[in-house]
Amino acid sequence: MSGSGPPGAAPAGSYAGPSQHGGTGGAPAGGNTGGGTTNTTTSASDLNKIPETLWLLFQMDERQTDDRGDRFVFKKVTDYLLKKGFTKTEATFRKESAHTGSDGRPIRKTVQDMGPERYAKAFNILKDWIDNGLDLYKFELAKVLWPIFVYSYLDLVSQQCGTEAKKFLETLKPHFENVHSDDLKTLASVTLPPHIKENHTTKLYMENSYKIPLNQHAAGQLLHFLERETDNGGFVISQILQERCSVDSTARGPIEQYSFEAIYRRAQNIELDDIDAQEGIPGVFTGVSNRDVLNANAPLKLGPMPMEPELRDDVRAELENEDARHPPADGVPNLVDEFDRKIKREESADGPTRAELPLPPSRAKDVVVEMQKIRENRDRFKIEGRTGGVGVPVSVCMFTFHNTCGSLNCMSFSKDNKLVAYGTSESYIRVWSIDGKPLRSKAIGDKETTNNRKLIGHSGPISGISFSDAVPFMEKSPFDNNKPAPETDAKLLLSSSFDGTVRLWSLETWSQLCIYKGHTGPVMRVLWGPLGHYFATAGWDKTVRVYSQDHASAQRIFVGHDTPISRIAWHPNGTYIFSASDESDKSIRMWSVPKGECVRVFNHHADYISALECSPNGKLLASADIGGNIILWDIDKGTRIKRCRGHGKGGITSLSFSVESNVLASGGLDGTVRVWDIDLPKDATKVPTLGGPSSAAPQPQADGTGAAGDTIAVGGGTGDRSITVGGQAPAQSAPAATTSGGTGKKKGKEVMITADQISAFATKKTPVLSVEFTRMNLLVAGGYFDP
Repeated sequence: MSGSGPPGAAPAGSYAGPSQHGGTGGAPAGGNTGGGTTNTTTSASDLNKIPETLWLLFQMDERQTDDRGDRFVFKKVTDYLLKKGFTKTEATFRKESAHTGSDGRPIRKTVQDMGPERYAKAFNILKDWIDNGLDLYKFELAKVLWPIFVYSYLDLVSQQCGTEAKKFLETLKPHFENVHSDDLKTLASVTLPPHIKENHTTKLYMENSYKIPLNQHAAGQLLHFLERETDNGGFVISQILQERCSVDSTARGPIEQYSFEAIYRRAQNIELDDIDAQEGIPGVFTGVSNRDVLNANAPLKLGPMPMEPELRDDVRAELENEDARHPPADGVPNLVDEFDRKIKREESADGPTRAELPLPPSRAKDVVVEMQKIRENRDRFKIEGRTGGVGVPVSVCMFTFHNTCGSLNCMSFSKDNKLVAYGTSESYIRVWSIDGKPLRSKAIGDKETTNNRKLIGHSGPISGISFSDAVPFMEKSPFDNNKPAPETDAKLLLSSSFDGTVRLWSLETWSQLCIYKGHTGPVMRVLWGPLGHYFATAGWDKTVRVYSQDHASAQRIFVGHDTPISRIAWHPNGTYIFSASDESDKSIRMWSVPKGECVRVFNHHADYISALECSPNGKLLASADIGGNIILWDIDKGTRIKRCRGHGKGGITSLSFSVESNVLASGGLDGTVRVWDIDLPKDATKVPTLGGPSSAAPQPQADGTGAAGDTIAVGGGTGDRSITVGGQAPAQSAPAATTSGGTGKKKGKEVMITADQISAFATKKTPVLSVEFTRMNLLVAGGYFDP
């Protein structure tokens, strides 16, 4: 074998082979020298030399690249292996060589060899890649699918593959039925090659190049994908794009309904580039184009979440028994009628289905909770009709915390108005009973002697707290009068902190139950969902995360804001979340929890957004900033309704809607609580008096409606253990501010007051941290005394 190699290559015979490692005479150690047909044991170092030997044998002259040369090389290799006694290796080499090409590489069956089925496989590979890619580029890349689908079908028809073409159309048309239903009917009628030239639509497709404008990054990703997947279908897609389409790369940002490029162009009324305007083929419907997406809004389901059927039947049966035991007074509707009206509203509204948001099954406690909510809704203080800027005499119950040294960061009231809690910059939470009674405890050996509890566990300032849902406690069980009713008070408390964690606390044992980690950096807000079980968090890492009570990791992560998130709010049906971003972003985004995508973006604030609230009817959104502006939004249209002004500088910390969604309350760091009319006033020139309604407002009644509330001392001692509870009537004027011609002077500064302010309540140096309408339409507020 020596001297048979090409010039410049080491002669095959010059390599000693395995004989240098334990063998003699060129045969393997212990081998049979009589013909070398018997395979014997070989050392590991011998086997490692085989690939090197084969490589030397494959270094043939370029003149030996024909079939004869290939056969010559193959014979040399097999002869060498047999001579050295590697019979098993020779057999394996023969087997693998049967599946290699002339270049020595394995022969792979590509999609081009699959016949008509290659079009469907190539389309599915492309669609899977787009679906699993970045959301930012999905809209633009998804527009490639329609021309690929059309030209693949027309190619199959042109090749007279009628059966395959029909199967291709029937299998893939569900992806386009929502937008291209008419075009699909047209394609279904084209089944023979002559039909393509006779049909007006298909003729346009064949005679023109389909233009696809793409952001340069999206176009680059597409080309890299097609090159990488050449053998799996990329070649088919590339061939269609080259022959039938024109992919135009543009330097603009990616176009998606809520991308920054789309938001900026929409806000500035800037038209799209000429490339985007020429998308598709003239005279042919291209679907949702870049131009359409700038003004399009995805349809929303803003109606209430329907009640679980079994729970609905149980609640109605118990309400019937309750009405039989305690008939309502004359003129007061019974509980069953009130419940039926609620169910009718749920059925008539366009709301989500229970299948869209998985929830745990109902319990006996849920029946009692729903019964109490129906009773509260019937007996509430009603605020009905257009107020026209005058409004009703709503009063406020104010809770003031003393001797806190300015350490309070956040505050919240429980839904049954039994508890109030605040978080401090000193990393602890304190929970108080509003009525001053000792807090109940189920911890072993714990004495119920104190009206407040301190929760310690965080290692950073507390940024947000939220109570679980609760209703007033029933003395007797509606199911059995001999047993106590299920407990319906708040059982859990959530807290977020700058230490990057969210913690779940038990309000029965006053201990920590769980720690939720996931955010990178401080967690700015935490909020229970309206249906329970789920809660949302907002972080410094620009993400909103949705957790369920029984999972330690987030079930949804929403990414889209450009700066940290300052506020979050839930939609009342539990399927949407609103998030507000601070600093340079200053936008509000609405996220779909079931779909995990952004469905609305609201832009008009010029300052840091400090408060966010959705109305109980699910149609309005209120947002406030540190500049004293309150903006009302139409959620469905995604547009601004109006702006309310009246608060001084420092920021608005809290917003709350009345049950009817026609009155809004706000609390601010200027030490005031203000009540606003949602509807525009009938007489826009009329300015209500600061601290009370205008002269046309109803006066306080003899029964005390609208009269001044009492001041009650709850608890005692020093430090933050004392709470002052106070109330003011709207008829009282506030000495801290006056109005004149639509403006009020506050601390020497002019503050514009819009005509839709119903009333304002000034505190004595108490910045308001929280203001909430109860289910009975009573207004409670809280803050800390700041001398």
